Amino acid sequence: MKLNHINLVVANVEKTTKFFQTYFGFKCVDVKGDYIVSVLKGEGNFTLVLMKNREGTPAYPEAFHIGFMLDTIEQVNYIYQRLKTGGIVGEQEPRKIRDSFGFYFSYENLMIEVGHYYE
Repeated sequence: MKLNHINLVVANVEKTTKFFQTYFGFKCVDVKGDYIVSVLKGEGNFTLVLMKNREGTPAYPEAFHIGFMLDTIEQVNYIYQRLKTGGIVGEQEPRKIRDSFGFYFSYENLMIEVGHYYE
């Protein structure tokens, strides 16, 4: 069994769609209305649905996050540098976290992890 899709509620669907396309290689395959909903496809045919929050800024539980686990430490560093150049992440560089190497950051009230599991 594999996870097929996830629906995330965000304040700005258009901006968040462009973010996932630019930094994580998703392709937008459908937009409903004036960016009320966008449907993106990622690696392994994973579907990411972004939906506009109708009542202000969306709030997720404190520890809720999504994670992108990459094949190498070099890929983690590459994504970090791209995000840093884009003004998305701060100065906390990737580091050892439990059994992985990576970093966390927030974008549009959504916590995101990028990492690589040590073998």
